[in-house]
Amino acid sequence: MDRFRGKKILVVGIGRTGFALINFFNSLGCEIRVTDIKPIFDLNKAVKKLKRIEPSPAMTFGEHKDDDFLEADVVVYSSAVNPELPQLELARKSGKEVYSEFALANKLCRRPIIAVCGSYGRTTVAHMIGYTLKLDGKNVFVGGTSDAPFIQFSMLPNKDEIDFVIVEVSAVQMRSLDSFHPKMIVFTNLSDTYPTASFRSMGDYLETKLKIVKSLSPDDVLVVNFDSLANNTFFRNAKCQTYWYSRKSFVTLGVMNEIQGSHFHDRRIHSNIHYHSEFVVTKMRIVGQENRENLLAAITACKALEVSDSAIQRTIELFPGIPHRLEFLMEKNGVAFYNDSKSETMEEMIKSLTAFKQPVILIAGGKDNEEIDFEKYTKDLIALTRVIVLVGESKERLNRSLGDHSQAYIVGSFEESVLFAYQKSRTGDIILLSPGNPASDFFRDFEERGNYFKKLIYQL
Repeated sequence: MDRFRGKKILVVGIGRTGFALINFFNSLGCEIRVTDIKPIFDLNKAVKKLKRIEPSPAMTFGEHKDDDFLEADVVVYSSAVNPELPQLELARKSGKEVYSEFALANKLCRRPIIAVCGSYGRTTVAHMIGYTLKLDGKNVFVGGTSDAPFIQFSMLPNKDEIDFVIVEVSAVQMRSLDSFHPKMIVFTNLSDTYPTASFRSMGDYLETKLKIVKSLSPDDVLVVNFDSLANNTFFRNAKCQTYWYSRKSFVTLGVMNEIQGSHFHDRRIHSNIHYHSEFVVTKMRIVGQENRENLLAAITACKALEVSDSAIQRTIELFPGIPHRLEFLMEKNGVAFYNDSKSETMEEMIKSLTAFKQPVILIAGGKDNEEIDFEKYTKDLIALTRVIVLVGESKERLNRSLGDHSQAYIVGSFEESVLFAYQKSRTGDIILLSPGNPASDFFRDFEERGNYFKKLIYQL
């Protein structure tokens, strides 16, 4: 890190990643400038936060000036920034050091890396692996997202004592990532769509996403989803130790003696990596088919890392999920509480409701959008809920769409919605906050809403 000490740094893109980069370079006594293509009036909160930093960085907003890029010694940009930005190309041609945040963090990382890839499920799998390793007595860092940028690892006071660095890696991050060689890659799935703003074609997207596997050597490990990727010759022919996981039974599929990995069989998870293990899943705190699949990925990775069976079993029973995404909070008087504040569309809400085996007590509502037709979701809402408590701007329209629901109630405040839901509950019930609408009627964002929900629950 000393090679960057005191240099002129340009940070491109102001978001959580941008602020993490500023903190990192500030710790090295660098001269920092930030630039963002958004106009300053769209960045009021970020600008106020920047002005509170000591020393405060210089700022350019509303445009990217060539001079800013040419005057810097090092240019670092967030993953949201196009790596082919003309000013970045200009800086490269002028001999400047140009990195994405992820590429810079990778360059500075000297610990074994576990990379979690795939189109969805990455966050849950990464945190499950980290949770299990911690239970097994290991020191870990989990990051790679805007919430926890990879560069934060380089700021840890105990970074040399970290046993494993677990990072999520998206296709967007892979666009500008060279010399990336993790010791283990977990590949969850491949979407049949791609972000058109970042890739020219589906082929471009797949080539970028899969190139990480080419870095693996015979001593490295690849963990792959058998159900969705077993027919992909790219994974079949990977030149490394490959372990598969499946929600189906390897015995029933007839591949028991052909492959190593983990699978569901006779209502237990079985793993044949290093030695045979069985794990009981009847006390899982997390819910839903996708999370069972995520759990299989994490167990397979941890078995390959020779984590103890006891730590894996404890993770199955204790892991609460990712904050605001079907997150288990607590059980009180036989009633279980789940925080799914991130579900801000009706489609996401319905998907969350189907994760439970029984109708739930649902707290829903938020910022109203009159273009959304709530009535097309009525049938599912009636079938999947026992009680619905409606709150926020959209509560009246939601209530009208639920004319046939026997227990739909409107309340005046978010606090009242929690108390009313609890009053309506009985032993064995599930109370779920899954709004189906944005949080901006009462809250800044879904995180503030979810955190307030947690506070109210813990105060019951």
